[in-house]
Amino acid sequence: MFVVLIGLAVLAVLIWAGRQPIRATRAVSMGTGLLSAMAAIGAVVSGLRGAWIVSLGFVALSTYLAQRTRAGIAGPATAQGPAMSRREACAILGVGEGATRPEIQAAYRRLIRLAHPDHGGSAGLAVQINAARDCLLKD
Repeated sequence: MFVVLIGLAVLAVLIWAGRQPIRATRAVSMGTGLLSAMAAIGAVVSGLRGAWIVSLGFVALSTYLAQRTRAGIAGPATAQGPAMSRREACAILGVGEGATRPEIQAAYRRLIRLAHPDHGGSAGLAVQINAARDCLLKD
């Protein structure tokens, strides 16, 4: 029973940490991954001892923590980084603030042709160009 209470306390701390601004995402992600592995081991040990209810709790905790580790502690927005402003997107694509949809698409096609990883470009730059296009065309 004590182990279950510790697991719930750890889960509560991780949920609280997920709502806080990210400071050390790599360390938090690694810690979450280790806790997920420990919960999986706890599930196996509990299952072997016949404590099926506790084992199911550990399986649920392990699955939740593994999902949080894979997605990043604050979810998909962390993986993609902070939202891009319209001004930044215009600067990346090289268009003016009042650019029309065809102008944005033409600038995107011109830049992505040069920056695409399949054509010797950088994956990071291609991601930025895609994000800039998406930011400008979502309106």
